[in-house]
Amino acid sequence: MTINKVATKSGVPRSSLKNILYGKSINPGVVTLKMICDGLNISLKDFFDSEEFTKINED
Repeated sequence: MTINKVATKSGVPRSSLKNILYGKSINPGVVTLKMICDGLNISLKDFFDSEEFTKINED
């Protein structure tokens, strides 16, 4: 899915999404994450229940 499509579905500005994806925004807020999840039709629980976050707990 493109950044533009996620921006449209979530209501999060394209620039904000790019900053998150390219590491310029390393700590996005919960409200932003919730908006992205809503746009992608997933829950915050499902978002955080992913392999990337499991690895963090193991390190």
